[in-house]
Amino acid sequence: MPDLITKILQRGGEVTWIIFALGTFALIIVIARILHFHRAQINVPEFMRGVMNVLRRGNVLEAVSICDETPGPVAHVLRAAILNCGKGEVRMRQAVQDSSLAEVPRLEKWVRGLAGISAISILLGLLGTVIGIIRLFEAMSNAGTFVDVPSLAGGIWAALISTATGLVVAIGANASYNYFVARIDNIVLDMEKASAEMIHFLIENDIRIENNGESGNGNVAKVETEVADV
Repeated sequence: MPDLITKILQRGGEVTWIIFALGTFALIIVIARILHFHRAQINVPEFMRGVMNVLRRGNVLEAVSICDETPGPVAHVLRAAILNCGKGEVRMRQAVQDSSLAEVPRLEKWVRGLAGISAISILLGLLGTVIGIIRLFEAMSNAGTFVDVPSLAGGIWAALISTATGLVVAIGANASYNYFVARIDNIVLDMEKASAEMIHFLIENDIRIENNGESGNGNVAKVETEVADV
Protein backbone atom coordinates (compact mmCIF):
# COMPACT_ATOMS: atom_id res chain seq x y z
CA MET A 1 0.00 0.00 0.00
CA PRO A 2 2.74 2.59 0.82
CA ASP A 3 4.46 1.75 -2.49
CA LEU A 4 1.20 2.22 -4.39
CA ILE A 5 0.57 5.60 -2.75
CA THR A 6 4.13 6.70 -3.51
CA LYS A 7 3.78 5.65 -7.15
CA ILE A 8 0.45 7.51 -7.47
CA LEU A 9 1.90 10.68 -5.99
CA GLN A 10 4.96 10.53 -8.24
CA ARG A 11 2.97 10.01 -11.43
CA GLY A 12 0.15 12.35 -10.48
CA GLY A 13 2.31 15.42 -10.12
CA GLU A 14 2.18 18.39 -7.77
CA VAL A 15 -1.59 18.75 -7.86
CA THR A 16 -2.04 15.19 -6.65
CA TRP A 17 0.13 15.97 -3.63
CA ILE A 18 -2.19 18.83 -2.72
CA ILE A 19 -5.26 16.63 -3.16
CA PHE A 20 -3.64 13.95 -1.00
CA ALA A 21 -2.96 16.52 1.74
CA LEU A 22 -6.59 17.67 1.63
CA GLY A 23 -7.75 14.06 1.83
CA THR A 24 -5.57 13.48 4.88
CA PHE A 25 -6.98 16.59 6.55
CA ALA A 26 -10.54 15.46 5.74
CA LEU A 27 -9.82 12.06 7.28
CA ILE A 28 -8.57 13.71 10.48
CA ILE A 29 -11.76 15.80 10.66
CA VAL A 30 -13.94 12.72 10.15
CA ILE A 31 -12.19 10.73 12.89
CA ALA A 32 -12.29 13.66 15.33
CA ARG A 33 -15.99 14.32 14.72
CA ILE A 34 -16.92 10.64 15.00
CA LEU A 35 -15.16 10.44 18.37
CA HIS A 36 -16.87 13.66 19.49
CA PHE A 37 -20.35 12.46 18.57
CA HIS A 38 -19.68 9.05 20.10
CA ARG A 39 -18.68 10.58 23.44
CA ALA A 40 -21.72 12.88 23.39
CA GLN A 41 -24.20 10.12 22.50
CA ILE A 42 -26.68 9.33 25.27
CA ASN A 43 -30.02 7.58 25.60
CA VAL A 44 -32.18 10.70 25.76
CA PRO A 45 -35.47 9.10 26.97
CA GLU A 46 -33.67 7.17 29.72
CA PHE A 47 -31.70 10.27 30.74
CA MET A 48 -34.90 12.34 30.86
CA ARG A 49 -36.65 9.78 33.06
CA GLY A 50 -33.74 9.73 35.49
CA VAL A 51 -33.59 13.53 35.79
CA MET A 52 -37.36 13.83 36.18
CA ASN A 53 -37.42 11.21 38.92
CA VAL A 54 -34.81 13.20 40.83
CA LEU A 55 -36.77 16.42 40.32
CA ARG A 56 -39.98 14.81 41.58
CA ARG A 57 -38.22 14.29 44.88
CA GLY A 58 -37.34 17.99 44.97
CA ASN A 59 -33.60 17.40 44.47
CA VAL A 60 -32.96 20.16 41.97
CA LEU A 61 -29.24 20.44 42.68
CA GLU A 62 -28.82 16.69 42.23
CA ALA A 63 -30.55 16.97 38.86
CA VAL A 64 -28.19 19.79 37.89
CA SER A 65 -25.24 17.67 39.00
CA ILE A 66 -26.44 14.79 36.83
CA CYS A 67 -26.61 17.13 33.84
CA ASP A 68 -23.10 18.39 34.59
CA GLU A 69 -21.72 14.85 34.68
CA THR A 70 -23.52 13.76 31.51
CA PRO A 71 -21.76 14.58 28.22
CA GLY A 72 -23.57 16.00 25.25
CA PRO A 73 -25.59 19.07 24.30
CA VAL A 74 -28.94 17.64 25.44
CA ALA A 75 -27.76 17.47 29.04
CA HIS A 76 -26.35 21.01 28.86
CA VAL A 77 -29.61 22.42 27.51
CA LEU A 78 -31.66 20.67 30.19
CA ARG A 79 -29.29 22.04 32.82
CA ALA A 80 -30.07 25.56 31.63
CA ALA A 81 -33.81 24.92 31.95
CA ILE A 82 -33.50 23.41 35.44
CA LEU A 83 -31.33 26.24 36.77
CA ASN A 84 -34.04 28.70 35.74
CA CYS A 85 -37.02 26.73 37.03
CA GLY A 86 -39.56 28.80 38.93
CA LYS A 87 -38.62 31.98 37.03
CA GLY A 88 -41.33 31.72 34.42
CA GLU A 89 -41.67 29.96 31.09
CA VAL A 90 -40.22 32.88 29.13
CA ARG A 91 -37.07 32.94 31.25
CA MET A 92 -36.59 29.18 30.94
CA ARG A 93 -37.09 29.22 27.17
CA GLN A 94 -34.61 32.08 26.84
CA ALA A 95 -32.04 30.16 28.90
CA VAL A 96 -32.57 27.08 26.74
CA GLN A 97 -32.20 29.13 23.57
CA ASP A 98 -28.97 30.71 24.80
CA SER A 99 -27.58 27.31 25.71
CA SER A 100 -28.58 25.87 22.33
CA LEU A 101 -26.87 28.73 20.51
CA ALA A 102 -23.68 27.84 22.37
CA GLU A 103 -23.96 24.11 21.69
CA VAL A 104 -24.68 24.13 17.94
CA PRO A 105 -21.33 25.69 16.93
CA ARG A 106 -19.56 22.98 18.93
CA LEU A 107 -21.45 20.35 16.95
CA GLU A 108 -20.68 22.02 13.63
CA LYS A 109 -16.98 22.55 14.38
CA TRP A 110 -14.89 21.62 11.29
CA VAL A 111 -17.88 19.97 9.60
CA ARG A 112 -18.27 22.75 7.04
CA GLY A 113 -14.61 22.26 6.21
CA LEU A 114 -15.52 18.90 4.67
CA ALA A 115 -17.83 20.63 2.19
CA GLY A 116 -15.02 23.01 1.27
CA ILE A 117 -12.55 20.16 0.82
CA SER A 118 -15.04 18.35 -1.41
CA ALA A 119 -15.47 21.35 -3.72
CA ILE A 120 -11.77 22.21 -3.83
CA SER A 121 -10.72 18.60 -4.54
CA ILE A 122 -12.90 18.44 -7.64
CA LEU A 123 -11.45 21.70 -8.96
CA LEU A 124 -7.91 20.57 -8.20
CA GLY A 125 -8.58 17.30 -10.01
CA LEU A 126 -9.74 19.27 -13.04
CA LEU A 127 -6.68 21.48 -12.82
CA GLY A 128 -4.43 18.42 -12.67
CA THR A 129 -6.17 17.02 -15.74
CA VAL A 130 -5.57 20.22 -17.70
CA ILE A 131 -1.92 20.30 -16.63
CA GLY A 132 -1.51 16.66 -17.67
CA ILE A 133 -3.01 17.35 -21.10
CA ILE A 134 -0.72 20.36 -21.53
CA ARG A 135 2.27 18.15 -20.76
CA LEU A 136 0.94 15.59 -23.22
CA PHE A 137 0.77 18.11 -26.07
CA GLU A 138 4.15 19.49 -25.08
CA ALA A 139 5.65 16.02 -25.35
CA MET A 140 3.99 15.51 -28.75
CA SER A 141 5.33 18.85 -29.94
CA ASN A 142 8.86 18.07 -28.84
CA ALA A 143 8.74 14.59 -30.38
CA GLY A 144 8.40 15.97 -33.89
CA THR A 145 7.16 13.67 -36.65
CA PHE A 146 7.72 10.41 -34.81
CA VAL A 147 5.88 10.30 -31.51
CA ASP A 148 7.39 8.15 -28.78
CA VAL A 149 4.44 6.68 -26.88
CA PRO A 150 6.30 6.26 -23.55
CA SER A 151 7.14 9.95 -23.60
CA LEU A 152 3.42 10.72 -23.68
CA ALA A 153 2.65 8.50 -20.73
CA GLY A 154 3.70 11.10 -18.15
CA GLY A 155 1.03 13.58 -19.20
CA ILE A 156 -1.63 10.90 -19.47
CA TRP A 157 -0.78 9.53 -16.03
CA ALA A 158 -0.91 12.99 -14.47
CA ALA A 159 -4.29 13.76 -16.07
CA LEU A 160 -5.95 10.50 -15.08
CA ILE A 161 -4.50 10.22 -11.58
CA SER A 162 -5.31 13.80 -10.60
CA THR A 163 -8.88 13.33 -11.81
CA ALA A 164 -9.29 10.05 -9.95
CA THR A 165 -7.76 11.26 -6.67
CA GLY A 166 -9.77 14.48 -6.81
CA LEU A 167 -13.01 12.53 -7.24
CA VAL A 168 -12.16 10.03 -4.48
CA VAL A 169 -11.42 12.77 -1.95
CA ALA A 170 -14.43 14.85 -3.04
CA ILE A 171 -16.85 11.93 -2.81
CA GLY A 172 -15.54 10.87 0.59
CA ALA A 173 -15.60 14.39 2.01
CA ASN A 174 -19.08 15.12 0.65
CA ALA A 175 -20.50 11.85 1.98
CA SER A 176 -18.97 12.54 5.40
CA TYR A 177 -20.34 16.09 5.39
CA ASN A 178 -23.88 14.92 4.65
CA TYR A 179 -23.62 12.24 7.33
CA PHE A 180 -22.53 14.72 9.99
CA VAL A 181 -25.19 17.24 8.96
CA ALA A 182 -27.83 14.54 9.43
CA ARG A 183 -26.37 13.66 12.85
CA ILE A 184 -26.38 17.31 13.89
CA ASP A 185 -29.99 17.75 12.76
CA ASN A 186 -31.02 14.75 14.85
CA ILE A 187 -29.18 16.06 17.91
CA VAL A 188 -30.72 19.52 17.52
CA LEU A 189 -34.15 17.88 17.25
CA ASP A 190 -33.44 15.92 20.45
CA MET A 191 -32.41 19.17 22.16
CA GLU A 192 -35.63 20.91 21.14
CA LYS A 193 -37.90 18.02 22.13
CA ALA A 194 -36.12 17.36 25.43
CA SER A 195 -36.05 21.03 26.45
CA ALA A 196 -39.74 21.54 25.60
CA GLU A 197 -40.67 18.43 27.60
CA MET A 198 -38.52 19.52 30.55
CA ILE A 199 -39.97 23.04 30.63
CA HIS A 200 -43.50 21.62 30.58
CA PHE A 201 -42.56 19.21 33.38
CA LEU A 202 -41.03 21.95 35.54
CA ILE A 203 -44.06 24.20 35.14
CA GLU A 204 -46.63 21.45 35.61
CA ASN A 205 -44.96 20.22 38.81
CA ASP A 206 -44.20 23.74 40.09
CA ILE A 207 -40.53 22.87 40.60
CA ARG A 208 -38.31 25.81 41.49
CA ILE A 209 -35.19 26.85 43.33
CA GLU A 210 -35.44 29.01 46.43
CA ASN A 211 -32.25 30.57 47.72
CA ASN A 212 -33.58 31.34 51.21
CA GLY A 213 -34.18 27.69 52.06
CA GLU A 214 -37.87 28.23 52.86
CA SER A 215 -40.46 25.89 51.43
CA GLY A 216 -43.05 27.18 49.01
CA ASN A 217 -45.82 25.59 46.99
CA GLY A 218 -44.98 22.55 44.95
CA ASN A 219 -41.64 20.74 44.87
CA VAL A 220 -39.09 23.21 46.17
CA ALA A 221 -35.39 22.49 46.53
CA LYS A 222 -33.89 23.86 49.72
CA VAL A 223 -30.65 25.47 48.70
CA GLU A 224 -28.27 27.05 51.16
CA THR A 225 -25.98 28.52 48.55
CA GLU A 226 -26.93 30.77 45.71
CA VAL A 227 -27.16 29.15 42.29
CA ALA A 228 -25.94 31.31 39.44
CA ASP A 229 -28.33 32.04 36.60
CA VAL A 230 -27.50 30.69 33.18
